[in-house]
Amino acid sequence: MRDREACIVLNLLSGIGYTRFRLLVETFGSPAEALERSAAEILQLRGFGVALAENIASWRRRIDLESELTFAEKAGVQIVTLADSNYPELLREIHDPPLCLYIRGILPEDFSCSVAIVGSRRMSAYGRNCTRMLTAQAVETGWIVVSGLAYGVDFEAHSTALENGGCTVAVLGGGLARIHPQEHIPLAQKIVENGGAVISEFPMNFPVSRQSFPRRNRIVSGLSQAVLVVEAGVKSGALITANLALEQGKSVYAVPGHIDNAQAAGCHKLIQDGCKLVTSFEDVRSDFDYLRPTQPELFHEPAAEYHLHSPYSVEEEAVLDALKKGGPQNFDALAISTGIESGTLLGILMKLEMMMTVTQLPGKNYTLRS
Repeated sequence: MRDREACIVLNLLSGIGYTRFRLLVETFGSPAEALERSAAEILQLRGFGVALAENIASWRRRIDLESELTFAEKAGVQIVTLADSNYPELLREIHDPPLCLYIRGILPEDFSCSVAIVGSRRMSAYGRNCTRMLTAQAVETGWIVVSGLAYGVDFEAHSTALENGGCTVAVLGGGLARIHPQEHIPLAQKIVENGGAVISEFPMNFPVSRQSFPRRNRIVSGLSQAVLVVEAGVKSGALITANLALEQGKSVYAVPGHIDNAQAAGCHKLIQDGCKLVTSFEDVRSDFDYLRPTQPELFHEPAAEYHLHSPYSVEEEAVLDALKKGGPQNFDALAISTGIESGTLLGILMKLEMMMTVTQLPGKNYTLRS
């Protein structure tokens, strides 16, 4: 058995996530070798109980690999595993990458300009208009749009991307033979027909559940350089995606909403916690414009003249001086180097961003704007 087939088998077995997969591979040398071990050998590993060890050791009696491969092939689905060279590198970098990706359509090779646009299933008219505007702007600048094929913001993001000739990727919370909601099957077909992809980590017939959607969300954020939340309640799936993105070191952006709209409360919390407020997709795109040369000479004026004509407060000048001398820095490093209290520093950075003096890079790093 090849390693890629072993990955598919392990993905079909309940209870095998990336942590246990990695332990199996580190201990026995490869996924294929792990499937040849006895239950007693597997039971020696930390985190493997008797039932799981026996399930792995007796996988041939429990898993119909040939049936799964045939089903996928007849459905026009490609299976890419961690053992394959064409597994998305951006997804491989997260701490718990899926063992397999079931792909219908064409998954882009390059996700260097990819944004997850997510939000409420019960969006307002304002949320719909914002989603359509921001998605159209993203597509216009050549960005791939990633979302979850759910009702509301997800649907509008995928649909608007297609309407504007863009590429979009839908990540499902169940198997590709169990597209949910069923009303969105025509949209899934359009995504595939227009050069995008519908994908899932789950086996073909895997049903959706409360547990599967949060797992889906880490792939949505994992395939994206940035996550843009349009509308979200404080306990919504979109906020789960945003938090997963932050854990993955991704940049998170939020659209402000009406203060009396519960579906905007999550976005407002993200902004209060330091995520960037967005009014157009340029607010996202500009943070990834790495190729523009910086111009530190703009800050090389004589000190006396600089302070004489400076439009900044003493604390704002301290932040600019720290960035001038130390280059791009994250929030904590700036707080240490300037000695400014965190709440005050956050307000200063937001003001400097609005003044087009400072820009926030991915990972919440700040630098002088060119």
